[in-house]
Amino acid sequence: MSLALDALIVLTGCIHVLLAPYSKVEESFNLHAVHDVLMYGIRKLDQYDHFVFPGAVPRTFIGSVALAWTSYPIILLLNSCGFVLSKFDLQVIVRLVLTTFNAFGLCFLRRAVSRRFGRPTSFYFTIITISQFLVPFWMGRTLPNMFALVPVNVASGLLLSRPPNSPKPSPENVYTAIAMLTFTAVIFRAELVLLLGPLVLQSLLLRHVSFSGVVKVALVAGLASIVTTTAIDSYFWKTTVWPEFSGMYFNVVQGKSSEWGTSPPWTYFTLLLPKLLLFALPFSYFGFLMDPRIREALLPHVAFISLISLLGHKEWRFIVYVVPVFNVAAARAGRWMVSQRKSTLIGRLSFFAFCLMLLINAVGTMMFAMASIANYPGGVALKRFNDVHPPSLVPHGKVYHVHISNLAAQTGASLFLQEHAPPFPSTSLLSHTTSKNDTSKYPWTVYDKTENLTIDELSGSRDITHLITEWSPVEMRSRMRIWRIIDVDADAHMTSLDGAAVPVGSGTVGVINGSAGWKINWDMIGAVKALRLQEFGRLISESKWRDILWLSEKPMLWIYERR
Repeated sequence: MSLALDALIVLTGCIHVLLAPYSKVEESFNLHAVHDVLMYGIRKLDQYDHFVFPGAVPRTFIGSVALAWTSYPIILLLNSCGFVLSKFDLQVIVRLVLTTFNAFGLCFLRRAVSRRFGRPTSFYFTIITISQFLVPFWMGRTLPNMFALVPVNVASGLLLSRPPNSPKPSPENVYTAIAMLTFTAVIFRAELVLLLGPLVLQSLLLRHVSFSGVVKVALVAGLASIVTTTAIDSYFWKTTVWPEFSGMYFNVVQGKSSEWGTSPPWTYFTLLLPKLLLFALPFSYFGFLMDPRIREALLPHVAFISLISLLGHKEWRFIVYVVPVFNVAAARAGRWMVSQRKSTLIGRLSFFAFCLMLLINAVGTMMFAMASIANYPGGVALKRFNDVHPPSLVPHGKVYHVHISNLAAQTGASLFLQEHAPPFPSTSLLSHTTSKNDTSKYPWTVYDKTENLTIDELSGSRDITHLITEWSPVEMRSRMRIWRIIDVDADAHMTSLDGAAVPVGSGTVGVINGSAGWKINWDMIGAVKALRLQEFGRLISESKWRDILWLSEKPMLWIYERR
């Protein structure tokens, strides 16, 4: 049973990766760093992407290098079995490795819950976790927060792991947790200092550890972490730097994060925490009230949210670390509710409420996932361009030069999708060689992400043969004598593209749709409210059930080719 629950957590994260394999701009630094480590190794730093697009502040390479090196033997194995067919497959594998690491962190915490609160509570913890959207969906994405989530969950597991009636964790577990959180705050996410502080204070007040012991562990872990990140990251940035300190100084001391928007102090509690936990949140509050062990575990996380609420700029990912422990609280409440005698009204209502929460979470997660899958038009566009224009079909003496717009670059057009241009993976990483990436026979494609170019500038450059852009044909109308939307018959390309059909949207390959949100048929809702059952029945018969609620899409990007 225990292994089955662990497998369920791993499988859920992997399914989210496979359903939405593309990436967003927030993930790009670490994702491209992994790409560069895999493609160039750690010596050809001049080729690395971060020197072309350095970002506002430097970020650590430690997580990216560790992820690349961990993924490398797995890629070798999968390649030897014939599963790696393109450069983009490497991105999917890397993300699967990351989501597995995060799943292992959740599994470690789940086992600690089983030891402290019993197997049923660990079962409900698993079901609640996989019924939610944000953590399973994002734990395979290369945000710094997702690298930090692994040691945070392990630390939480260490603090929880003890026999049911034990008054306190072992000092070794507490010191290890403090060291791990110190390491994580110094290297990955500085805001975790605001979680570490309340945890240390609680441990001292409850006499779990001594003050001298905490000082010793914090100093050793802190200094070792600073030396590690400064040494490694200074090498990759070619200048002396402690990235997380630079980021904290830039965002907090200089207040630059407020330029991305500010929110009221209560936003985390009233908006973002419900977004993270969905309908498990009220169950977390119930667990907090009913069990003093839950109060002890949850209080430092509540204090963390309160402290970080003092900062103006707020995002859900800044507090994502609290979700697993809140789920423990919800699971403890669920255990009590499900165990009540079903012969009583309270018992039946409690059981129904818990099941209803899981159902609502699952439905909400399905809707969020469907909308999010359609939210990466840049990745779809570049993948489609590669499929339609492999080098083997390039006319003799011609080179394809595609300009990738800002929206496309931000919504999935990563370096792993630049399949027809260097750097090409070594044969150990990608041995499946087809005509579309045979550099000895065909020219390379030029992928261009130059920013702030106008339509006239792009049209005036004869080198540029294709555009992936958010400019619609209406905005391009003055230049449509130069450009046209690519439009090919999918069936005609099945043979030339190794049997892979080209996906078609809006009647043409060159139009890429994106999510426009969920829409409701208010005529049906109005008929139900007015009890016009005959009219409701007619609407159902005409529109079918699927038209009561549907995911709306709209054109987001267009692929143009020069006439």
